[in-house]
Amino acid sequence: MTFTKAALAATLMFGAAAPALAQGQAAQPPAAAPGTPAAPAAPAQPQREYNLSRAERTAFAPVITALTAGDWATATTALATAAPAARGNDAKYLIGQIRLQIGVGTQNRALQSQGIDEMIASGGAQPSEMRALYENQLDFATAAGDTAKAQRAIAELQRLNPNDPTLFIRQARAMATSNPAGAIALYQQAIEAQQRAGQPIPPEWRQNIAGIAVRARLPDTMRYMRELLAVSPTPAYWHDALAIYAETGNADSAMKLDIYRLMRAAGAMNSERDFIELSQAANEVRAFGEVQAVLQDGLRRNLITQNAAYARERLELATRRATDDRGSLADSRRTALAGNDAAAALGMGDAYYGYGQYAEAAELYRAAMQKGTDAGVGNIRLGAALAMAGQRPQAEAAFRAVTGPRAELAQLWLLWLSTRPAA
Repeated sequence: MTFTKAALAATLMFGAAAPALAQGQAAQPPAAAPGTPAAPAAPAQPQREYNLSRAERTAFAPVITALTAGDWATATTALATAAPAARGNDAKYLIGQIRLQIGVGTQNRALQSQGIDEMIASGGAQPSEMRALYENQLDFATAAGDTAKAQRAIAELQRLNPNDPTLFIRQARAMATSNPAGAIALYQQAIEAQQRAGQPIPPEWRQNIAGIAVRARLPDTMRYMRELLAVSPTPAYWHDALAIYAETGNADSAMKLDIYRLMRAAGAMNSERDFIELSQAANEVRAFGEVQAVLQDGLRRNLITQNAAYARERLELATRRATDDRGSLADSRRTALAGNDAAAALGMGDAYYGYGQYAEAAELYRAAMQKGTDAGVGNIRLGAALAMAGQRPQAEAAFRAVTGPRAELAQLWLLWLSTRPAA
């Protein structure tokens, strides 16, 4: 006996209580991480016909009555009684659909998952429903840790749509905590699929990759941060990348000076700690003009609050020192250039950098390297001075010459330069 959906509503009282997928909606999938897109719903289905025998229709009637009343306990009992009567594919499909509805009504995820499995296995699902069914099966299996079942669902989804990158994204989100490296590999597969299809890469994919790497403290964290910055060079991401770099690298004050100088150049200093860290690092190399400028900026922007008294005290001291310093700056520069003391030349380079006299700073950094300063330190500071002076090609050459502990930071400087408008 053949019934249309409307006929079923009349004879079996489906009405508004029809199971979710009968109405063209996907089952509610496992909750996604905050800020992630919801799972795609199945497209709206055209009116279909269900071919049920008289015995099957009679068996379903008590179940539908209970569903319509929202009586989940009675519906569960009635479904167990009706199930043996389901012989045809449509009847088997409806068993799964009803079980899914009971699972949704009772917030029972195990029943929802079972219902999805039954609908897939019934042979009664329409081709247009299969993607949504397998996507839900994948979500439930992944959440339950059933790897074998998840892999079977993935295989079916790949068969249905071999180049669908959302398949990889859904699985990656589900395993981001339990297997961060595996989740990142899946994101990368999705990126490759997008590239093959000539489609743009959603920025949030790289953001999620970087977030996973940061939380798991993966060795390639900074590489993923650079990839994010390459497509989304926002001040917030620059701040996060450099703050993470300073923290994970156990940076000393000399390294912090180089890190926070880039943060300041990128306009990414947005916390009290940033201004305090840079001012302290600059103070240690006697760059009093830099200490003064950094503290003034932090106080003016009301970003130094808890340490405001300390900052004002240090600002007053730095202002006095800068005033005294400027009087002897030219003589000290000549002495540093003429002598053999690499540390003196480097220190004078830092002083001139702090006063914003970048050409003079670059001259002194070059001299410091000629006199024996570590090439990594010398080139990173030379590159910074040249970058701030607007000498981009020369700055890039200096950064490319950096090796050792500052090589990663040099790559970040190069990335920042690449985002700057051409002179």
